Amino acid sequence: MTDTQTKTNLAPLEQIRAWNAEKRLVEEYPQVLSLIRLLDPAARASVGQLLARLDAEEVQRLHPQTPALTAAITGHSTLAALVAPLTGELARHGVLLRPRVSDYDAYARELRDPVSEVYLPGTDLVLCVLDAEALLDDLPSPWRVEHAEQALRAKLAQLDALAGVYAAHGGGTLVLNTATLLTRFTHQLVDLRSRARLGAAWREFNAGLLRLGDTHANTLVLDLEPLVAAGGPVADARLSVYVKARLSEETLSAYAVEVGHLARALTGRSKKVLVLDADNTLWDGILGDDGPEGIAVGGSFRGEAFAAFQKVCRQIGSQGVLLAVCSKNDREPVLGVLREHPEMVLREGDFVNVTANWQPKDENLKALAARLNLGADSFVFADDSPYECGLVEAGVPGVAVVRLDDEPALHVERLLVDGWFDVRELTDADRGRAEQYRVEELRQEFLDSAGSTEEYLAGLGVTVRFGPPEGLEVTRVAQITQRTNQFNLTTRRLQPETVRERMADPAWLVLAIRSGDRFGDNGTVGAVFAEIREDGLHLDNFLLSCRVFARGIEQACTAALLRAARDAGLPAVWGEYRPTAKNHRMREFYPDLGFADAGESDGGLLFRHPLQDVEPAPAHVTLDADLSGLDGPDAATHPIASRN
Repeated sequence: MTDTQTKTNLAPLEQIRAWNAEKRLVEEYPQVLSLIRLLDPAARASVGQLLARLDAEEVQRLHPQTPALTAAITGHSTLAALVAPLTGELARHGVLLRPRVSDYDAYARELRDPVSEVYLPGTDLVLCVLDAEALLDDLPSPWRVEHAEQALRAKLAQLDALAGVYAAHGGGTLVLNTATLLTRFTHQLVDLRSRARLGAAWREFNAGLLRLGDTHANTLVLDLEPLVAAGGPVADARLSVYVKARLSEETLSAYAVEVGHLARALTGRSKKVLVLDADNTLWDGILGDDGPEGIAVGGSFRGEAFAAFQKVCRQIGSQGVLLAVCSKNDREPVLGVLREHPEMVLREGDFVNVTANWQPKDENLKALAARLNLGADSFVFADDSPYECGLVEAGVPGVAVVRLDDEPALHVERLLVDGWFDVRELTDADRGRAEQYRVEELRQEFLDSAGSTEEYLAGLGVTVRFGPPEGLEVTRVAQITQRTNQFNLTTRRLQPETVRERMADPAWLVLAIRSGDRFGDNGTVGAVFAEIREDGLHLDNFLLSCRVFARGIEQACTAALLRAARDAGLPAVWGEYRPTAKNHRMREFYPDLGFADAGESDGGLLFRHPLQDVEPAPAHVTLDADLSGLDGPDAATHPIASRN
């Protein structure tokens, strides 16, 4: 038994409290993150209260690979009570929170003023928490429904204007939320017709608010209505009146959970693969005992629950989440059910992989991760067996385990409650991801049949287009910075608005990498961000999807950049590598391409290429590069190059 195992023999919450009493929370921070994932929201908020007292700088000094997120918290209410659940929820996803809480009712003033604290550099999220009183506080006394309708229209216009100011001056993401209409307002109107008008106006306000994200790229709106419907009072009347805490503990906790999901997406931690057990997970019954005719999907009360679960899984899969099966069964009977059972919703073609054997499931998941070239921490595993769930939790750290049981009516709720697959925005590339991985199986078969790697690459027919993003591709490029972890040299996460700003700045090159081969188009698979400075071209980040590793694409793009920089008269090209737990394989990327060590940068390593000897692109890659941002003899003396 290891020291870590000995330390965690206590129940998770008690162990964390023991470390707190011993003043060891900072030292044991990685273990705290592992344990907090096992707790319910109330217990996570309790731990969050302890973690919020820690010095964030000390945590990062001792654990430098811990991602951190700075959030400015503002609104109409007193919001200090949000810090504990928010800290706990972000910790659950491995993210350290740096909160700044504004004064009561300061949101309009702060968002209107581009030099206020919500605009400080390095602010990742601005949480503007809205409540019912924020919308109707200015009603006259007495008031009529017409006054409320006017107030709601004015408030929506104000929030639209504030979001516009933030879009122009903010560097992070502004998060607004819908508000819940309370009986303390509706029932001040004694006639039911006026109450109905107020309800309609309220919903029109919320609908308009939800659409602000379409107008302002760096604004997101959380819909609180489903969270409130799930249970818990929206507000505590006494706390609302006496201390101006307009939202209840339950509502703040649910809000924190949703922001935790957002933080997970913004830090590149959204899950990508849903691995499903088969017996009593996809269907009712044990295939090996009951046979194909004895299992149920539809046609009975329990069977209908399994059919509903399959529909939800298929819905998730249609949005870029890869579906796989991991079952303790013989393979052919499982494939037979997927192909032929008349009641199945999911079919063999919906899955990128079907593993059915008698090997331990934790080993099967590791093998699947290797085959898909994804980290196992991008997996969600759903199973009805406590033993299998425990085995995977212990054997494959980082996998999110959804514990199902013998009540299939709850399968859907248990799968969806944690929002494992939430992303900021869905792209066409997301919707086509499953097909890309299915085609990848054909590439794997081609590789297996080739006599050597060189023969495989020569026959693959790799094509690369390397140039500025076009149209909707900007969103995809931003998403690559948010979701790519392995081939991500500096892990700087960018929002679409920041990508557009860099594209508009003549000092910057923003380049998308698109690839294809004999098996089809891979789409946009990578990006490069570079800045022209006095001492040369600085590669701020280089990213590539794990789907296209080891095909010469990265070498071809780098060779094109080096040649273009040399032809433009720049003195050197600089590369930066900032180590994380997931990109360690990229440590030698620049040295392997002729870059020399050039010291350290802020949190990373610098490399320099003098541009004297530039290696050609791999012969098996056909490259079409548009690097017009570096064209011409004037690049080295461009005003941009001398401004630093």
